[in-house]
Amino acid sequence: MLDPYEIRKDFPVLREVIYLDSAATSQTPIPVIEAMNEYYYKYAGNYGRGAHRLARETTNNYEEARQRVANFLGADPKSTIFTRNTTESIGMVAHGLDWKKGDRIATTLIEHHSNLLPWIRLRRKGVRISIVKPDKAGNIKPEDIEEVMNEETRLVAVTHVSNVFGSLLDVKKITNLAHKHGAKVLLDAAQSVGHIPVNIKNIGCDFLAASGHKGLLGPQGTGILYIKEPEEVEPLTLGGGNVNSVTLESYGLEPSPNRFEAGTPNIPGVIGLGRGVKYVENIGVAHIEKHIKGLAKEAARRLAEIPRVEVYGPEDRVGIVPFNIEGLNPHDVAIILDETKKICVRSGHHCAMPSIDFLGKEGTVRASFALYNTKEEVDILAGAVEEIARTLA
Repeated sequence: MLDPYEIRKDFPVLREVIYLDSAATSQTPIPVIEAMNEYYYKYAGNYGRGAHRLARETTNNYEEARQRVANFLGADPKSTIFTRNTTESIGMVAHGLDWKKGDRIATTLIEHHSNLLPWIRLRRKGVRISIVKPDKAGNIKPEDIEEVMNEETRLVAVTHVSNVFGSLLDVKKITNLAHKHGAKVLLDAAQSVGHIPVNIKNIGCDFLAASGHKGLLGPQGTGILYIKEPEEVEPLTLGGGNVNSVTLESYGLEPSPNRFEAGTPNIPGVIGLGRGVKYVENIGVAHIEKHIKGLAKEAARRLAEIPRVEVYGPEDRVGIVPFNIEGLNPHDVAIILDETKKICVRSGHHCAMPSIDFLGKEGTVRASFALYNTKEEVDILAGAVEEIARTLA
């Protein structure tokens, strides 16, 4: 059983604000910060470089974090690569595959820009993009994705949970359909990992990209990339750490994951990410899923009952509630909520302009929930929105 009031003791900032913007970045718990501080205070050295005790301890803790993340996702540590964020993870796949003119990619209209723009740019190489539209609630049917596949489709790139609608895609079925057509699958799991159970072995996807600073409660500047067959992807950068031989004519790459991690990585960030995963594991992802889905469903219901308020997304949503107040710009609503009730929400197009254009709006106000939010905060949000809407009547 998840107790948000006990959890909130690890997030001091929540004494000051009502934080409903975890889809952008979660707050960081004290144990994660302590793990990063311990690195700086007790054993700060470089990763994979040096035989002295600080370098060895740094490398061991970094690799322990990799093992923990891999186990959490049901992945092989050799296929689990650390990056700066989900955006970089997706970009590494987009740049690292050998694209040919006439290749096809299938994706959806509800993608974050990070899982749309890299594929659009590949049009310069003659790659063709098929974009599947959702229903009004932001749902995507796997069969609609299959409909745009053919023998030239090399990749299906889809979000797991929409950062605009909160809709959940059946990614296991999408993966099965894609593999039937000989296509690989990239999963943008930024809004799902840590919020709902995600097991790569069960899903069967070929690539998975996720951030460390959302559902996993790690620091900003950390991301994860899973690659089922690493040898098929060229690394984005070359340098120290990812080569095992160098002459003036050639070089040899280290095996994965090192082949993708050139240069000094975000060592304290990765160690903090590992501690964040442990924090989530201790609470239980199934408990987190039940908690945030319940809060989001209640918030959507309460907001939809308010005159002049329009709520978007499906009834079964994963922690995200987008809405608008008729006659008000979403940014103005966000500012009023902040200034009057210290409620922090996101406003605008959420780095997903096609989704907002699909709604026919300038943007939305987005409330997003995490393990530390409470029913009382939903009550305060609904009351504040009702008060704003009433002034327009």
